[in-house]
Amino acid sequence: MEEILDRLSVRELRSLAKALDLVGRSSMNKVQLVASVANGLKASEPRPENPSGEPGRRFGMRGEERRRATRDRLGSLVDRDRICNFVSIEGFTCGLPPVGDNDRCALHGGTDISDLAIPAAGTIGFDTWPALIRHLQMASYDIDALGLDPVIAEMLWHLGNYVYFDYFRVTAQGLEHVPMEGAAVLASNHGGAAIPYDALMLQMAVTNEAPLPRRVRVIGTEIFNMIPTYSHLYRKSGAAYAAKEDAMWVLENGHLLGVFPEGVQGFQKPSSDAYRLQRFGRGGFVKLAMRSGAPIVPVAILGSEEVHPALFTSKRLAQLVRLVFPQQRVEEMAVWLNPIPLPVRWQIRFLEPIEVGPATDRPDRLTVLETAETVRARVQKALDAMLRERTSIF
Repeated sequence: MEEILDRLSVRELRSLAKALDLVGRSSMNKVQLVASVANGLKASEPRPENPSGEPGRRFGMRGEERRRATRDRLGSLVDRDRICNFVSIEGFTCGLPPVGDNDRCALHGGTDISDLAIPAAGTIGFDTWPALIRHLQMASYDIDALGLDPVIAEMLWHLGNYVYFDYFRVTAQGLEHVPMEGAAVLASNHGGAAIPYDALMLQMAVTNEAPLPRRVRVIGTEIFNMIPTYSHLYRKSGAAYAAKEDAMWVLENGHLLGVFPEGVQGFQKPSSDAYRLQRFGRGGFVKLAMRSGAPIVPVAILGSEEVHPALFTSKRLAQLVRLVFPQQRVEEMAVWLNPIPLPVRWQIRFLEPIEVGPATDRPDRLTVLETAETVRARVQKALDAMLRERTSIF
C-alpha cells in the first residue's frame, strides 16, 4: 500500500487525506502523508466475517443504514463548501461540488471517470437526479473511450443500490485484495439463468464497499450489445464488449476488468449443477492479464445461481434464440419459472490475487491453462466453504 501511495504527488495525497478526514494533513510532509493515508485506508476497510461465521456489525446493519453509511463515506470525497469552476462556451455554470482539493467536479475533470465512481453531486440518492438530468441535457461533460456516461452510470447506480442493499442484502468480504490503483482482472463464477445480476453486484460491491469507489468494467457477450435500448445502457453504464480490444483498453489504462470465464455454460446451467464450476474456457482472461501484467483476483459469488432456479436446459430453445441473435454462441438455454427474482441473500468473497509476472506479448499456452485452472480451483474451494457456512439462502 505504501509503495503505491508513494507514487502520488503531495497534492494527491492531501486530497486523499482530506477525504479520510485526517487531522493535521496540511502540515505533514510526503513521508508522513503516505503513512497516515495508508493507515486511514486500512481503517476504512470493511471488517470480514468473524471466525464463527456470523456477520460483523457492519453487515448486520439494515439496508437503509448501509445505504446511508455508503452515501456519507462517498460524500467525503468532494468539497461541498466550494463549487466547480467549469463554465461552458455558452456560459453554462456547473454548480456541482469539486472533488477533494481539485477545482473541478467529477464530471468536468476532477477525477478519472473511467476508474472512479465519485458521486457528481456529492451524495447518492434520487434527490440528486434533477441536477444530474440538467447536466445530461446540456451535454456539458465527456464520455470515455468505451462509451461510459458518468451521469447515466450514476443514476443506474442509485437504482442498483436498492437491489444491492435491500433486496439481495449483499455482503462483501476480502476487499483488501482488490487493488486501489492500477489494472487487475476480477475473475468470478457465473450464474443467473435469466439476467446477469452477478455482473451488477460485482461492480457495486467494489464501488460501494472498497476504500476507493473504483469501477469494475465488466465484459459481456454479443447479445448484450444487440438488444435495442439495453445495448446503449449497457455501454453507458460502464460495461465493455467481450473483445480483445475493449478488454486490453481497460487493462492498459490501469482499470479493473470483470470477467466470467465460465461464459454461457456457467450462466445457463441447471440448478442441479449450481455452484459446480464449468471449465474456464481456453484461458482468454489469463492471456489478457499476462499481456498487461495485471494480477488476477479470483472472486466467489454465492446467491446468483438461486435467483432464477433453472429446471433444465433446452437445445430447442437455444435454436430459437439463435434465429433472433445468430451471432450468439449458445448451445442450451435454461428454462426457469419465476419471472420475479427470488430475494436470496448474496455473499461476494474476493480472494488473494494471483500475480502473472511481467507483461508479455507471447503468453505460454501451458502456463495460461494452468493459471486458469488454478483460478477455477480457488473459486470452487471458496464456494464450497461458503456453502458449508451458510444456514439459509434467505
